[in-house]
Amino acid sequence: MDARTLCLGVLARGDASGYEIKKSFEEGPFAHIQAASFGSIYPALTKLSEDGLLACRNERQDKRPDKKVYSITPAGRDALAARLMKPPADDRLSSDFLFILFFAHILPPPLLAEFIDQRIGWYEASLERMAGCGAAARPPGERFVHGFGLAWYATAVRYLREHRDGLLAEVSAPSSLVAE
Repeated sequence: MDARTLCLGVLARGDASGYEIKKSFEEGPFAHIQAASFGSIYPALTKLSEDGLLACRNERQDKRPDKKVYSITPAGRDALAARLMKPPADDRLSSDFLFILFFAHILPPPLLAEFIDQRIGWYEASLERMAGCGAAARPPGERFVHGFGLAWYATAVRYLREHRDGLLAEVSAPSSLVAE
């Protein structure tokens, strides 16, 4: 999804600064499903403002420069709705963890065990955080995506737990070092 659509989506939930938009993708509601960098957010905000899809106001702050706060305009809501009506691209999973596991046969089993155990812990911490986020009070689509995320992470934990020892046994066997 392009950065402009992502920014419109965040702002459809309420006014925000560029920094707050970025935080939505780091630790907010979009952290597990999309990514956006400052390098893409600020040019998108500029273009959306120029196109009349956003309004911007300066908010005074004590002992700091004024903060630009963006809000979506009615035209911005219409543009967001139009963009959301297009079929989505296929999902792509980007994971350093899975890339490393792809090459498990060339890594020491104790390191693999550590990586898997750390990832199980990460998923479990994410599940705990997601369970306490108050999603029940959110709109239906947000609740649905939240439930999907819970199911995805719970399944990942279960898979990692069930298959961890099998992978470690295979990579410990002398024949696992043979390249295919």
